Amino acid sequence: MAALTPLDAAPATVRRTPSKPVLLVGLTAGLGVILVALLMLFIMPSLKSGAHNLPIGLAGPSSAVTQVEEGLDAGAPGAYTTRAFASEAALRDAVLDRDVVGGILVDEGGVHALVVGAGSTAISATISGTAQSLAEKAGTSAEIEDVVPLPESDPTGVGIGGLAFPLVFGGIVPAVAFRKVFSRSLGWAVGGILAFAAVGGIVVAAVLMFLFGSITTAFWPVAAAMALGIAGLALPLAGLQEVFGGKGFTIGAMIMMFVGNPLAGIATGAAWLPAGLGAIGQILPPGAAGTLVRSAAYFGGAGGLAAGLTLAAWVAAGALLLAVGARRTHLLSPSR
Repeated sequence: MAALTPLDAAPATVRRTPSKPVLLVGLTAGLGVILVALLMLFIMPSLKSGAHNLPIGLAGPSSAVTQVEEGLDAGAPGAYTTRAFASEAALRDAVLDRDVVGGILVDEGGVHALVVGAGSTAISATISGTAQSLAEKAGTSAEIEDVVPLPESDPTGVGIGGLAFPLVFGGIVPAVAFRKVFSRSLGWAVGGILAFAAVGGIVVAAVLMFLFGSITTAFWPVAAAMALGIAGLALPLAGLQEVFGGKGFTIGAMIMMFVGNPLAGIATGAAWLPAGLGAIGQILPPGAAGTLVRSAAYFGGAGGLAAGLTLAAWVAAGALLLAVGARRTHLLSPSR
């Protein structure tokens, strides 16, 4: 059979480049869509946040508890889900263990609200207002007790509440910087990330305690929680870089920055966010780290188990990705 000549060969496919006006319109429209998505991600959680099915505890005579439940349903429908406790002591324990976000005790003295300013100033203010409203309707008085208040030097919780961006920064930048410096040694790069996580945790705890006064105790637990949060961000990003290259890192960093950051709920508490968004935020490292730091700072670790396990899972996932990347690099090494 005669060999094919260039004339016999199938014609090459010619890719047509869109005209400049089409590119301009398409790029403008695409960037507009991205802008809308960013607005939704950063503004909608705050806009839609509020009292939605907040778990609150009730204690007192059964008839009084029933009246409070009816009052809550009438005055703030959908704002609370209630749990009845047999005694004031049981209610206090549940609040301190963070099983509920607050409580209302009804007795012959009136309405007694148990709020937790260190858990969320927004939720505490809402429960306080609800208790006062219930007392007014019953013609009695309301007493508000903050069982875990914020320090006097940071009464609004700005220090802990502002950790979202430093957490994301502390996860993204080391993953890039140490891999750039130790481009020929993954082990040294990972060692650098872990060292920065430890130092970063100590630095943040020191700033919160000695500069802002946002915490007065639990220095080392806060430092450890922050270090775990940084590692839970940085190691998976470094692993994505090793396995999938720059695209994998970019996608991971964008998810952490543009999804994990606004849905972290660090300033207000995850329960204040819309239910679905709050749950997503707690699955990602920024939200889990914020919850763990707050638990370590003010509650002796109560309520932080799930967040700690979540961050540990992210660290493990990052380690696995790094191992896969290292193995692939070893197999593709020219020396083999």
